[in-house]
Amino acid sequence: MSNQRTMIGLDVHARSVRAAAIDTSTGEILEAKLPGGNTAVTTWVTKTAAEHGPIAVTYEAGPTGFGLARALEAAGIPVTVAAPSKLIRPTGDRVKTDARDALLLARLLKLDELVAVRVPTITEEAARDLVRARDDARIELMMCRHRLSKLLLRRGIVYDGTTTWGRTHDAWLRRIRKDGLDGAGAGTLTAFDAAFDAVTLGLARRDRLDTEIQRMAADSEFTPVTNRLCCLRGINTLTGFALAVEIGDWHRLTGRTIAAYLGLVPSEHSSGGTRSLGAITRTGNAHARRLLIEAAWHHKPSYRPGKTMTDRWANSTPQAAARGDAGNRRLHHRWSVMSAHRKKHTVANTAIARELAGWCWSLAVMNE
Repeated sequence: MSNQRTMIGLDVHARSVRAAAIDTSTGEILEAKLPGGNTAVTTWVTKTAAEHGPIAVTYEAGPTGFGLARALEAAGIPVTVAAPSKLIRPTGDRVKTDARDALLLARLLKLDELVAVRVPTITEEAARDLVRARDDARIELMMCRHRLSKLLLRRGIVYDGTTTWGRTHDAWLRRIRKDGLDGAGAGTLTAFDAAFDAVTLGLARRDRLDTEIQRMAADSEFTPVTNRLCCLRGINTLTGFALAVEIGDWHRLTGRTIAAYLGLVPSEHSSGGTRSLGAITRTGNAHARRLLIEAAWHHKPSYRPGKTMTDRWANSTPQAAARGDAGNRRLHHRWSVMSAHRKKHTVANTAIARELAGWCWSLAVMNE
C-alpha cells in the first residue's frame, strides 16, 4: 500500500454504506454516509481520489457479495475484501458503530494488517451458487424424509426392508397410505400426504440440480480439474465439481496450507513449555471440508480398482490416473495403520481427510 495516499474503509450494508477515508499525508479523516448500491459508492470513492490522490479501498466480506469489489476494480480502484474472522479488534473497545467499523478498516488497511479474501470470477460464483443450491436441496430432502419416517414411527409402522427411499420403499409407502395407516385419523392422513409430496418434490429438485451439475462438469472451465480429482476414491463427478468451484484457484494454496485453509488442522493453545492440541479448527470453507470428510470414509475398505475407478481414470490423463492410484493406495494404508493402532474412527477419518486434501491439491495443480 506504499503507493496509495488515501485509505478508505467501507462498512457495507444492504441499504446503506458508511465510509471513512484517511489521508496519510495530512492526517485528515473524511467520513460519509452513502446509500446502498455500487454506483453511489464508486462515485464517492472516485471523487475522493480526485481530491486526495491515489487511494486504496477495503470492506469486509459479507452477505452483500462481491459486486462492489468488481465495480471498484472496473473503475481502476484497488480494493481489498477483508476476511471478517481475521480482523484485529481492540479487546477493550466496547462501542461498535458503523462509523467506527469503517474507520477501523481504513486504519488496518494503512497498516497492511488485513487478510484478503479472494474475489471469485462471475463464472466461479455462478457455479458455486449451483453447487450450494444442490447442497441445500440435499439437506431439505433429508429433513422431509425424516418427517415422513418419524410420522410413521409414531404410529408404530416400521419398514422391514434393508434399503430405504428406493422403488421398493416407495411402493411400500403407497401401500401403507392406501391401507389407511392402520386406521389413522384424517389429520394423520393429511399430514402423511403433505410429507410424501414434500419428499417427491425435494427429490425432483435435487435430481434437476444433479443433471445441471453433470452437464456443467462435462463441458466448462472446471472440467479438467474435476476429472483429475475424480481419480481419487470417494470423489465422484458431483464431489469433484463442488471441490473445484468451492476452492477456485488452487494455485494460491500449497500442499501444506490447504488443510489449514479448510479447517482440517488441530487447534492449539500452547504457552511456555506446554503444548495443547484440540479439535480441528473448522475454519475456512465448510462445504469443501464436509465433502472431504465424507470422501475420506471411502478409503477405509480394501483398495481394488474396479470399473468405476478405471472409467474415471480414462477421462483424465495417464499422469493424473497414476497420481490418483498412488493416493488411493497411500490413504488406504494410512487407514489400516490407524485401525491397527485402535484410533477412534472419527478421529482417523479426519486425519485421512486432511491428507486427502493434499492429494486433491496435487491433482488440481497438475499440468495437463
